[in-house]
Amino acid sequence: MALDKVLAIAGKPGLYKLVTQTRGGFIAESLIDNRRMSVGIQQNVSILSEIAIYTLTEEVPLKDVLSKIKDKEKGAQTSISHKDSKDKLEEYFFEVLPDYDEDRVYPSDIKKVVQWYNMLQKNDMLDFDAAKTETSDEEE
Repeated sequence: MALDKVLAIAGKPGLYKLVTQTRGGFIAESLIDNRRMSVGIQQNVSILSEIAIYTLTEEVPLKDVLSKIKDKEKGAQTSISHKDSKDKLEEYFFEVLPDYDEDRVYPSDIKKVVQWYNMLQKNDMLDFDAAKTETSDEEE
């Protein structure tokens, strides 16, 4: 599944899959417990495909960062937990993205990326190339 169908909703734990749009917002399904909920347009929602991580030279799309973590972990869960210490998280992220901007990428951001990666990996949603192929097939 492409990251443009995966959402982070402010104030709600975990990630959500976009199911369908409604007149006043949309229906989202939790990747944690598969419960569906109605989300209004007034809620603060982030689409994962639009999130980027600051580096010293450019902004790297989240998809690329998740792909680098996947390569480092050989497709498995991360070797660290999102609950590990700030120093461990920063050290791990430095291995994944050596030139990330330490002034603009906070430990809480790294926690989210690690947590999101593990959630997407658990739900087998890290194959971005296949999702891209599916999308281009639908367009043709």
